[in-house]
Amino acid sequence: MAELIEVLEKEGVDRELLDGVRKFREKFPAAPAFEDRIPKAPALYYGKAVWEEAIAVLLAGKNLLLAGPKATGKNLLCENLAALFGRPVWNVSFHINTDAASLIGTDTFDGERVSFRKGPVCMSAENNGFCVLDEINMARNESLAVLHAALDHRRIIDVAGYELIHVEPAARFIATMNYGYAGTRDLNEALSSRFAIISMPQIAEEDMLRLLRAYFPDISGKIAGQFVKLFGELARKAEKAEISDRAVDMRGMLDALELIRQGLTSGQALEMTIVNKTFDLYEQTLIRDCIGSRIPPDLDREVVFGE
Repeated sequence: MAELIEVLEKEGVDRELLDGVRKFREKFPAAPAFEDRIPKAPALYYGKAVWEEAIAVLLAGKNLLLAGPKATGKNLLCENLAALFGRPVWNVSFHINTDAASLIGTDTFDGERVSFRKGPVCMSAENNGFCVLDEINMARNESLAVLHAALDHRRIIDVAGYELIHVEPAARFIATMNYGYAGTRDLNEALSSRFAIISMPQIAEEDMLRLLRAYFPDISGKIAGQFVKLFGELARKAEKAEISDRAVDMRGMLDALELIRQGLTSGQALEMTIVNKTFDLYEQTLIRDCIGSRIPPDLDREVVFGE
């Protein structure tokens, strides 16, 4: 925790907010039984303004919604925030068939009696955890209605037939949502009003370069710069609707570098992690041309990781 706070201080994040985080952690130490749920983020989310907004929301006891397109670092920021606050995390990955039982729990029979097996929302609420509601706009609005009382001033979960569950004071709900994915929908007003919402900006080139360095400290500076420029070019083409946003994939870029480290050429790695993310042959050609203008297809690990 101290190391992450020191890093954020160097990034210029407001010291009063970081002092608030210190006091929060002192007041709400994580239970030893759940320490393995506190994430150890592999890299830092870069963005001073977003950090300050997110910390302020959580210190104020509010719930946070990170909204924005792909590759803006929503999930990385969720991990970073949980690590900073020292909170165990329970994750919910939403899909079209997510129902109330997936969130709060369900009845189970253990061979002798029926008991209530608590879901991730109840577990995080009772144990001062962070509940990450990933892709929240994938679920049907009616299935999310069970969250209303937990997310507003009542901070309760009323499970029919069982005891009333109170949301503990250090528990928070952090949701993420992407725009334009198949199966997504707008959040209804009742749900969105229960979150403070940050519109996540696209990562700046200098920040992406720092991110690549964090994951791959030995990457060649020249090659890292070309990967950053390639990502920016793909993003611009997607904005102009020349290609879909399938190729604007930060995970794909990181995966490509990892595959190169394992011995594949840059052409092989980028074909699998970027080009083949779309199934339209014409679009694949456009993406290959874009990649070819930046990254020669025969680069190997000795060249890419030459520093």
